Amino acid sequence: MDLTPTAAEAALRADVRAWLREHLPWEYGRGLPPRFDDLAEEVAFGREWQAKLASGRWVGVAWPEEYGGRGAGPVEHYIVTEELARARAPELVGRIGVNLVGPTLLAHGTPEQKARFLPNILSATEIWCQLFSEPGAGSDLTSLSTRAERVDGGWQLNGQKVWTSYAQFADWGWCLARTDPDAPKSKGISALVVDMHASGVEVRPLRQITDESDFNEVFFSDVFIPEDRLVGPEHGGWQVANSTLTHERGVNPRQLVIHAQLIDELWRFAIEQGAFDDPRLAPRLAQAFAEVRIFQLHNWRSISRTAKGADPGPVGSINKLWWSEMSKRLHDTVMAVVGDAAPLWRGASENAGDGVWQRSWLYYQASSIWAGTNEIQRNVIGERTLGLPREPRA
Repeated sequence: MDLTPTAAEAALRADVRAWLREHLPWEYGRGLPPRFDDLAEEVAFGREWQAKLASGRWVGVAWPEEYGGRGAGPVEHYIVTEELARARAPELVGRIGVNLVGPTLLAHGTPEQKARFLPNILSATEIWCQLFSEPGAGSDLTSLSTRAERVDGGWQLNGQKVWTSYAQFADWGWCLARTDPDAPKSKGISALVVDMHASGVEVRPLRQITDESDFNEVFFSDVFIPEDRLVGPEHGGWQVANSTLTHERGVNPRQLVIHAQLIDELWRFAIEQGAFDDPRLAPRLAQAFAEVRIFQLHNWRSISRTAKGADPGPVGSINKLWWSEMSKRLHDTVMAVVGDAAPLWRGASENAGDGVWQRSWLYYQASSIWAGTNEIQRNVIGERTLGLPREPRA
């Protein structure tokens, strides 16, 4: 793998860096996003920022130009992602649409679906959520029980989804539902686009350990799904979903941005706290820095495969397993640097960071669960990479 940039890649990096220096809502590379007590205010701020970023065509740079992208490749997309991290730019509020739904629509959507949905995904004019997990179908997603029954002109959707990020703000949902109850588990599933404002859709926010509610339960009661909202073949949704999961697990620009920012901020915080003078903490800080760099190289490996036209494949599971375990180790190191103030929350005068580190530690305890549990990722790696036999079922 040659990491030496071409002249065009170097020029792209300089262009996006210059644009960010001019348009960031705070000092380049130094500022931090404002802290919002109201999630709705945070989402409104995120929409405004993403729209500005999209106006410069820095969102979805690998998407075709007719949908608002630059028609570039995965390497160029990754360069822009790295520069967003370097600049400490806000993450995309419409990241589900940009990182998961959009690439899947590009691969499996009709021309009409692409023209209708893709431009509004980039600008955050419309927000998407992912309606995959259910109370009884998380790691084993093929066990899902949400049903879409054929009716005149489309389907009638009934069931429940859970752990749905930003569903209370979403305009559209990317939903897996069982359309053939008599088929084997993965054979009777279809991928449907759900209008989140439609009659029969109910969203119930879930209060999390971080005292936030960006996760939700979503209930469907006789929700009508028009015929033209089917993506891919009927009953062929599992293959469509695998495109989404490959993007979620494989090349993970969102987590790269977050952890690149985290390690940078941790470095400054550790210096302020004198942590590098502690022989117990200094090696852990060095390890955290090295592991984020390894994560970056894992992503470059996936990018190299994608740039050559190959699917990330089981490498995506390796990446997901790595960054989620890495994140937990990194956050444990953060709490060691915070020291005696680690159990404190916002508002305590002796709490450096006013709870930012504690919130991040709590949030990333779930990193080994979302996007497919780490137990599932180990199974995928064992079976598809190492060629180990499946454990026989009782």
